[in-house]
Amino acid sequence: MKRALVTGGSGGIGAAICRRLAADGHHVIVHANRGRDRAAALAGEIREAGGSAGIAVFDVTDRAATAAALAELLDEGPVQILVNNAGIHADAVFPGMSGEQWDSVVDVSLNGFFNVTQPLTLPMLRTRWGRIVNISSVAALAGNRGQVNYSAAKGALHAATRSLALELASRGVTVNAVAPGIIETGMIDGSFDTDAIRRIVPMQRAGRPEEVADLVAFLASEQAGYISGQIISINGAMI
Repeated sequence: MKRALVTGGSGGIGAAICRRLAADGHHVIVHANRGRDRAAALAGEIREAGGSAGIAVFDVTDRAATAAALAELLDEGPVQILVNNAGIHADAVFPGMSGEQWDSVVDVSLNGFFNVTQPLTLPMLRTRWGRIVNISSVAALAGNRGQVNYSAAKGALHAATRSLALELASRGVTVNAVAPGIIETGMIDGSFDTDAIRRIVPMQRAGRPEEVADLVAFLASEQAGYISGQIISINGAMI
C-alpha cells in the first residue's frame, strides 16, 4: 500500500482526490491547515468505506512547521504519491492589489510547493517510484482578470513541474501538473452563474471535482509511468 499526501485535502477538489486515491488502495493522508475538523471527518469517511486514511495539520507557508510535520510522517515510511493541491485566492485588479494579496497567494501555491515537496523528494527517490502531481489552473495558461497573483504563482508552478520532472525522471518519479478550469466547488460560488458558464465553457457546464480526481488518480498510477513534465488541462474545451 503506497502512502499518498494530498495538501488542501479537505477542500472540494482535494476531498475528491483523497476519496479516489483511497478507493485505488492507497493510504491517504488528508492535509489541512485551518480545516482540521473537515480533514478528520473525511479521513473517518474513508475508513468507514473500507479505505485507509489519516490526517496531517500544518501551514504549508511555514517552512519549519511543515518540515517538522513531514518528518513525523516520514518516520512511518516514505510518501510515494504527493498531490500539491493547497491554494488560495486573493483576487483584485492589479493596480489595486496589495502586497499582502500578492504575497499570500504566491506563498501558498509556490512556496508551499517547495516547503512540502523538497523534504519528501529524497525519501521518494530511494524507493525508485513516485508520483508528484501539482494542481494548477486554467488561469496560468490563459490568464484571468483580477488574478495576476494567482496566474503568476500557478505559471511558476508549471515551470517548476517541468524542471523537477527532468531531475527525477531517471529514478522512476514522475512530476506533472493538472490545470482545471471551472469546477463545481465553493471557490466558484458567486463568481460564475449558469449563464456565465455557458458563455465561457464550450461544454456549457462546470466540471466536477470527481473528474479532476480521476485524472489525478491516473497520473498517480502505474499506467502513467511514462508521462512526466506535462501540464494537462481539464476545462471543457475552454482553451
